[in-house]
Amino acid sequence: MFPLKDNIPLARFPIITVVLVAINVVVYLLEIRHGGSFFGGPSEHVAVRYGAIPYELTHPGDHCELVISHSLEGSFETVACQPALARVSPQPATWLTPFTAMFLHGSFLHIFGNMLFLAIFGPTVEDAMGRLRFPVFYLLGGLIALASQVLVSPSSMVPTLGASGAIAAVLGGYILLYPRARVLTLVFIVFFVTLVEVPAVVLLGFWFVVEVYFGVVGLAGPLAGGENVAYFAHIGGFAFGLLAVRLFTRGRARKPPLPVY
Repeated sequence: MFPLKDNIPLARFPIITVVLVAINVVVYLLEIRHGGSFFGGPSEHVAVRYGAIPYELTHPGDHCELVISHSLEGSFETVACQPALARVSPQPATWLTPFTAMFLHGSFLHIFGNMLFLAIFGPTVEDAMGRLRFPVFYLLGGLIALASQVLVSPSSMVPTLGASGAIAAVLGGYILLYPRARVLTLVFIVFFVTLVEVPAVVLLGFWFVVEVYFGVVGLAGPLAGGENVAYFAHIGGFAFGLLAVRLFTRGRARKPPLPVY
């Protein structure tokens, strides 16, 4: 299912959402300049250097570096984390990487999916919060999301990239504010394609249930093709959105609830 638009009217132009989308797109174009590709994403060097690595965050003073390892099968690149590698090459301070990682993406499909959801659901949440509170909510959501993933995998050396956690917070806020909103959705059923208006609570609720399922199953063992997906970042971001959205919209006029169709 691909959401296309919702039916909530906006009081004003969503400038913050547009700026966030623009920043993410520009950063993606910059990150693939250094050995990456448009569809394949950035190089491993960029991902390790600017991504948020749980091991670094839970082991103050240690730094992770992409190094070349040798074996009987040949040479390959791997991530190594230890104090001795801190001065091998200049890189951002560890405390900055949760912010840099929030604007990096691993591939074209990764950024396309994230920006699609941000562009559809971000304007309504921005409208409800205001232009000053919304970016604070977005950034806090991203940080809480990363903290959730680090809590589950504190020793992981896999760089965490993407705005998914922050956008999950936006989705959590949206589903609580406007559960009865209708979202025009492109639905693929085998070879049949159709447009359907889906209640926001159904669309986003289904998305969240899927994330929880894969997150829990992933704890029992690696998922084929999904071991690098930060499911608990999505879960943590969504939970933050649910819990914090009322605080961030306090004192602001709310739109009347939509009629049930």
